Amino acid sequence: MRIALVHDYLTPRGGAERVFELLCRRYPEADIFTSLYDAEHTIDLGDRLVQTSVLQTIPGATKHFRLLAPLYFPVFRTLDLQDYDLIISSSSSFAQAVRKRADAHHICFCHNITRFLWDTQTYLREFSTYRKFYPLLNQVFQWMRQMDLKYSQEPDLYIANSSVVAHRIQKTYKKPVVVINYPIDSNQFVFSEQKEDYYLVSTRLISYKRIDIVIEAFNWLGLPLLIMGDDPERQRLESQAMRNIQFLGHVSDEERTQLMSRTRAVVVAALEDYGLVPVEANASGTPVIAYGAGGVLDTQIAEETGILFNRQTPESLQAALLKANKISWNHRKIREHALRHFSEEAFFRKVDQVFGRFMADGSFVTVN
Repeated sequence: MRIALVHDYLTPRGGAERVFELLCRRYPEADIFTSLYDAEHTIDLGDRLVQTSVLQTIPGATKHFRLLAPLYFPVFRTLDLQDYDLIISSSSSFAQAVRKRADAHHICFCHNITRFLWDTQTYLREFSTYRKFYPLLNQVFQWMRQMDLKYSQEPDLYIANSSVVAHRIQKTYKKPVVVINYPIDSNQFVFSEQKEDYYLVSTRLISYKRIDIVIEAFNWLGLPLLIMGDDPERQRLESQAMRNIQFLGHVSDEERTQLMSRTRAVVVAALEDYGLVPVEANASGTPVIAYGAGGVLDTQIAEETGILFNRQTPESLQAALLKANKISWNHRKIREHALRHFSEEAFFRKVDQVFGRFMADGSFVTVN
């Protein structure tokens, strides 16, 4: 059986790209396709041949890949995948548009429906540079939404990373979907029962992550907080923080691992589609204090692996922090939960179950 692996673009290295990297390792004989490839800044594919589109010939395309958004649907339609029996796409936007042979199968690992088309205002808050072009962008996006709805019908089956994303796929694309929570590389995280007196945030410093809430809560409580991460909001957030809050900027993987294993808790204030940080914290034996909506509901057990607060306000977070301080956490049990449900082994056990049933008779199953 010939397999093609397809990803939107291999230019950054984010959560979607890390999942695609896992798929590439799982299927070493598969051929890899994408629109744009920047080997220096994305996942490590070794000496695997990566077949790209005509966009690769445009100077500066890998750096300014977002500006090419209207071109991606036509480009993916031109990829020749007629020789493949199984197409596995990894997509947040465009890769699901590829054509397949009539008797072939197409399974899409969908990280989200196309955010900038269906949640444009949130997207523009994150990438404020594009806000001044909104009148023009809105016209282009109206056309692209129709293309997205049309080409979303190409995959035979969607695999969503969370219940939240599955609901969006069903509501917007109206396609069959199975939820398989994405894994972490558990070997990258070390376990420690010895916790030190600080709390930790690990995130990009952009508006929807709601670090402003975290800072205000910790300003009031005076608890020690370390914030890992950079990006445009850092200077503004630093100006709001009191001396108990320290900004670390970018840290190495090794330092991040150590900080996560020794902190009292990892704090997450954002509404995430899925979110790997809470699972990474749990794999370190560390509880999570998180806004109780979105993907975190798939990964956390209240008062066993973390505390969930129900409003994105400093007051709600403060109450959660005080509640967490009263709990005698079983750090070993927290780690066992993460390894049992969110390891690569657990992930591919579920993937194989879904693939096996779907390839056999076209049906699909809910996995646990």
